[in-house]
Amino acid sequence: MATKACYYETLEVTKTASGEELKKSFRKLAMKFHPDKNPGDQSAELKFKQISEAYEVLRDEQKRAAYDRFGHAAFEQGGGGGSGAGDFGFGSGFADIFDEMFGDMMGRGRRGGRSTGRGQDLRYNMEITLEEAFGGKKAKITVPSSITCDACKGSGGKNGAAPAGCPTCRGAGKVRSQQGFFTVERTCPMCQGAGQVISDPCQKCNGAGRQRKEKQLEVTIPPGVEEGTRIRLAGEGEAGVHGAPAGDLYIFLAIAPHRMFQRDGANLGMRMPIPMTTAALGGEVEVPSIDGTKVKVSIPKGCQHGHRFRLKGKGMSVLRSAARGDIFLEAAVEVPVSLTDKQKKLLEEFAKESDERTYSPESTSFFDKVKEFIADVAR
Repeated sequence: MATKACYYETLEVTKTASGEELKKSFRKLAMKFHPDKNPGDQSAELKFKQISEAYEVLRDEQKRAAYDRFGHAAFEQGGGGGSGAGDFGFGSGFADIFDEMFGDMMGRGRRGGRSTGRGQDLRYNMEITLEEAFGGKKAKITVPSSITCDACKGSGGKNGAAPAGCPTCRGAGKVRSQQGFFTVERTCPMCQGAGQVISDPCQKCNGAGRQRKEKQLEVTIPPGVEEGTRIRLAGEGEAGVHGAPAGDLYIFLAIAPHRMFQRDGANLGMRMPIPMTTAALGGEVEVPSIDGTKVKVSIPKGCQHGHRFRLKGKGMSVLRSAARGDIFLEAAVEVPVSLTDKQKKLLEEFAKESDERTYSPESTSFFDKVKEFIADVAR
């Protein structure tokens, strides 16, 4: 599968480019690769689609923030969204952004100048603990948003009165004027392209059909979510204009660092300190699991520093599955640092009684190599 090009490289701008710089670069490239200027050139058509897709994302602050953090993965299906280029809907974006910038110049409008008025999508960043990512949770969040005006029910007219057709453009949303040999079509100055006007606006929302208000929402986080998982709440974004559909709310999850475990997909890793005596003589140690239980681990005699133990099925939940990952423990043999006089004498006696057979094969092999090296140098 081909890797998608960086949106900033596609638009030939830097990551710090301003909105005006993005617009300027897109306009230049779109004029160069537009299918009308390159009839039959499939490579130009593909390039036009790529720059249109890139501009559709980067011109929107919320989508750009998501892309800067997660790249193309922010709009892929695995993160909780839809298909294709994601839930932001690129299909209509090509026409919208081209008309926005070139509609007046080209003397035509692909949609007759009317705006759908769909509400803006919203982004909410939520941090959860590793335990919450393991077991899932229900969380209540407060989202500052705009909702449909309860006084006019979104119509924008007083007492819910419906808008009337614009007398200037007769509902078309655009007006035409003759300039020499050319007919220029522009957005209607009376209705701003809506094709409708409100003669008696609602006093509560001033004719907007929506009002600012915080929304209380409950979010269900399924077990097994990972860093960057995106949850979509359809219709919970900004209210649409004059009763148009609302946008969506996208919740991006971040998982806080854990004081004991390090996560690798469905598996967990942990450093397990072991006293020198336990490592030498063998024994048992007790370690925690992510589900809150404790697990006993048998330490074999002569356990070495760095030895790995596997606790099968004790790791993280797997999203949309009953399976669980594993916990991998890495032995960290601790050498005593504060000894009594008696302990020092005992260790001195132990050292006197020790020879090469006392230590691990690795140690014996190392010192054998040292002897061989010294002998070779002396020759």
